[in-house]
Amino acid sequence: MVKHVEEYGADAIDGIRQRSSADRRRVPGPSENPATNVIMADVAMRAGSYVLRSAVEKGFLKGRYGNDTASEIVSNRSLKKTLASFALAKLATRSLPGAVVVGGGMVAKTLFDRGRARRARRAGDRELLEQAGEE
Repeated sequence: MVKHVEEYGADAIDGIRQRSSADRRRVPGPSENPATNVIMADVAMRAGSYVLRSAVEKGFLKGRYGNDTASEIVSNRSLKKTLASFALAKLATRSLPGAVVVGGGMVAKTLFDRGRARRARRAGDRELLEQAGEE
């Protein structure tokens, strides 16, 4: 008798359950459906990362620009900058070479900016204040 593909998956899951020492009668999480629990965990993790990212970004900016201006800068970020940030983060987290490329680029940009500190500071101030709608 030939097994259907779904039966192989069911057999694999059954084998894992038999080897596991966890209590098989209870599904951990708020729902009895494990797939729902995975989705809930994903949503919670993503929401938490957005809140944390926003707090860190504002924290970097508020010492120089104040709370209100820092909030405006973060909330008025362009779609282009948001997508670039997302793409670089994805590249850096998917592979070691990606992490090296992105990390190396960040180090190079930091060293470049430090070499041109006064001009870089003025250019950065100008760009962020325009983003906040202050100029």
